Amino acid sequence: MKTALLAAMSLAFAAPALAQNAPTIPALPANAAVPSVAVAAPPGAPVVSSPPKAATPVPRRRHISPSPAELRVRAANRAATLEPATGAYLNAVQVFPYSEGAIYHVLTAPGQVTDIALQPGETLVAVAAGDTVRWVIGDTTSGSGDTRRTHVLVKPFNAGIATNVIITTDRRTYHLALSSTVRTAMSALSWTYPQDALIALKAAAEPARAAQPVASGLAVDQLHFGYAITGDKPVWRPLRAFDDGRQTFIQFPASLGESEAPPLFLVDAKGNAELVNYRVQGRYYVVDRIFDAAELRLGLKHQDVVRISRTGETASRRRPS
Repeated sequence: MKTALLAAMSLAFAAPALAQNAPTIPALPANAAVPSVAVAAPPGAPVVSSPPKAATPVPRRRHISPSPAELRVRAANRAATLEPATGAYLNAVQVFPYSEGAIYHVLTAPGQVTDIALQPGETLVAVAAGDTVRWVIGDTTSGSGDTRRTHVLVKPFNAGIATNVIITTDRRTYHLALSSTVRTAMSALSWTYPQDALIALKAAAEPARAAQPVASGLAVDQLHFGYAITGDKPVWRPLRAFDDGRQTFIQFPASLGESEAPPLFLVDAKGNAELVNYRVQGRYYVVDRIFDAAELRLGLKHQDVVRISRTGETASRRRPS
């Protein structure tokens, strides 16, 4: 007990001396960051790893369904597209029948030129393509005079690409859908023109039709010319109208075939109009009935209307004796 008391007193007297000889540690400011101290784990202690951070989820790309308008456009384009057909080849030339608004599918390949031949005598106005970076598009001509022909030449740089081309001329517009394959390409394509052939056929038959009589068995002394023609004055305004008591004949100027022919409507006493059947015979409309009033109408925004009215005049025009 006495020994423990002596030891405690010795420590009490030695403490001030130790405090005086101890190094002074400066105080840290109140807002100073306290440095972290790595503490080594004692040997044999288990190593605890921190859990990995959760991966940030990648947002899924939102699927947007096509609108009804898009679906309608796709369907219309598919329905209007003409594909190459085996029976439509003339040697290596694919021959399409031309139709206004149709889309013609053209197969091409890298390293090969496809020739798009226009109608002889047709003048090229412009060529526009959707992709002018990966496609080479040019034009040239062959022949001279009436046989002069324009050729539009196309070639892709790569396989598996597609674009569209619009060709405008002094006669019509061509719409083409180009696609490229690895090695299969159409050598050339051209068109037939059914509407032009029909116009040429009608023009060839017109002189024969004009030479035919408007009707057979007409008795001149039975013709009634009591009709008044009033209203607008378009180029197709009739020259006269007459009947033979059974049929009505409306005579037009010679330029009728050069413009759109107006339809004929019968007009009743209340002003109601009804489309009537008639035949076109040269420069005449032939109606298989007698009417009191009829109208020729043509146009949309500005409609030309010519009225044909049967008057009270019943005297027949006879040949001079």
